[in-house]
Amino acid sequence: MSSTPNEEKSLELKIFVFLTVFLAPLLSVLLVSGLGFAIWFSQIFTGPPGAG
Repeated sequence: MSSTPNEEKSLELKIFVFLTVFLAPLLSVLLVSGLGFAIWFSQIFTGPPGAG
């Protein structure tokens, strides 16, 4: 199946918008949330910094 250059550009634009508008912010929120959870969870066992 051969696609025209216009169809390819349209698909490329849709993929770019998906990556920049949805995927990048979602991944960054998940990464920051995961790191915060890991720090909070580790402090349950080890206590706050400087407590030792």
